Amino acid sequence: MTCRYLTYEDRKRLEALYTEGVSLPEIAAELGVHLATVYRELLRGDTGYDGIRSYSADLAQRTFNKSLKQRGRKKPATAER
Repeated sequence: MTCRYLTYEDRKRLEALYTEGVSLPEIAAELGVHLATVYRELLRGDTGYDGIRSYSADLAQRTFNKSLKQRGRKKPATAER
């Protein structure tokens, strides 16, 4: 297993497996990622509680893209005199 970001195709595969009821350790093995990555990804794409937990690859991808835009160099604080 390597440290890497999930692609949109990985997220779609995760969504399909999760919907089919595949166990989370099996999903992690299928995607080649750590189990913690699957848990974080499920939180990222959580559509809310509507009787059952559900995951949306589209929502997860939008959330991921938004977080990428917010990363980067922060403006330095201005010195007060």
